[in-house]
Amino acid sequence: MDTSCTAEDLADERVIKEINANNENAQNGRSCSDQEQRSSFYSNAKNYWETVSPTIDGMLGGFARISPTDINGSKAFLRPFVMGDKATTGRKRALDCGAGIGRITKRLLLTMFETVDMVEQNQIFLDQAEKFLGAERNRVERCICSGLQEFTPEEGRYDVIWCQWVLGHLTDSDLVDFFHRCRKGLSTNGIMCLKENVKDGSERDFDEQDSSWTRLREELEKLIEESGFRILKKQKQRGFPKPLYDVYMYALQ
Repeated sequence: MDTSCTAEDLADERVIKEINANNENAQNGRSCSDQEQRSSFYSNAKNYWETVSPTIDGMLGGFARISPTDINGSKAFLRPFVMGDKATTGRKRALDCGAGIGRITKRLLLTMFETVDMVEQNQIFLDQAEKFLGAERNRVERCICSGLQEFTPEEGRYDVIWCQWVLGHLTDSDLVDFFHRCRKGLSTNGIMCLKENVKDGSERDFDEQDSSWTRLREELEKLIEESGFRILKKQKQRGFPKPLYDVYMYALQ
């Protein structure tokens, strides 16, 4: 067999190697760029919330006045799942995601559950929660300082996982991954509840100030479906001021 090769063959081989190397470098470059954008997305949000006052008004972006309407709407939405003859979801323990200083923990979840865990990436907010919760602090078992993109619920621990005005701070892929982890964190007959800004139209909105997305309602529902959750119930929050985005509540299982 003739194993010799010409100078032309060697040149072609060098060209092929160079093309492959360039493609690999381009791929690595895109990968690094994606990682940098993801890191910036999360660090910008973290930096923003570190400038926010640890008060109800701070948690609600200057709209503290909507808190009673919000809590009443959430209670009406959640109550049929955990109270009454037809309730199938337990009331032992709930998780408040993006808990802030504990507004939802105190005014919603602790009125329905024996204990609550809080997960919040800003330690200052968790420290303030000690004062805000008052005597009810004794029924908060865990205060976990973590971003949701890094948080994994303990398997089977929660009857209800409540996420409100926080999922826009996750990328689409991280949101689906978070949903997967939360499914494992639910007890038998447990549910995950979302309460988020959504919009209609053709494009989602990005808030450069707090580094968050307001997704199209169809987009959010597609990500829910992609995660394997099914929507048991969805409902629009009523009574909020007109300038605000539409807010929808979802119960998932």
